[in-house]
Amino acid sequence: MEIINFFLQLLKDPLTALSDFISEHGTVTYGLLFMIIFVETGLIVMPLLPGDSLLFAVGVLAAATGKIEITFVIPLLIGAALLGDNVNYFIGKYFSDFVKSKDKILFLKREHITQTEEFYAKHGGQTVIMARFVPIVRTVAPFVAGAGSMKYSTYITFCILGAVLWVSAITLLGYFLGNNEWVKHNFEKVVLGIVGVSVLPMIIAFVKSKLSK
Repeated sequence: MEIINFFLQLLKDPLTALSDFISEHGTVTYGLLFMIIFVETGLIVMPLLPGDSLLFAVGVLAAATGKIEITFVIPLLIGAALLGDNVNYFIGKYFSDFVKSKDKILFLKREHITQTEEFYAKHGGQTVIMARFVPIVRTVAPFVAGAGSMKYSTYITFCILGAVLWVSAITLLGYFLGNNEWVKHNFEKVVLGIVGVSVLPMIIAFVKSKLSK
């Protein structure tokens, strides 16, 4: 029950939840952060774990408290994201025939696989980087890439670029804004703003595709 309460608090207020966890458990926090990023990116059934907000909170706490070492945590979480993505990709690849034989699995429909493949074909590997910055989509995209027709050599190149950009950009943004009082008191608004900016390129691409039809 305590674990469930912690994760509910993490979803609601990652800054406070993470701050309390650091105070109580110290360096074990690094293991927790690795696990959360790995699970969010690696297990398609767990798309609702905090990603952007967690990374931003890590940066804020690294700057404000010094209890998180920024030069250590960024490479650690890049590794977690890459490991999760690769697990997700190969799960999709292994179950590719099974997925395509069904009309729907969990929240994925067969048409979603087809549409995503077409989107990958049209926009190339940059889609993998764009998807990284969109909550839920970054969990589904590696699985679909594996279940679809994207070659691993193409996928892994853009996967690495996406992981480095995502973890570094959002964590460092939190780090450099961490001592700003307005940011501390408007944490949720800042995170929503980050997510909004992240989703914007995909919204524009979607609108353009609809208008072209």
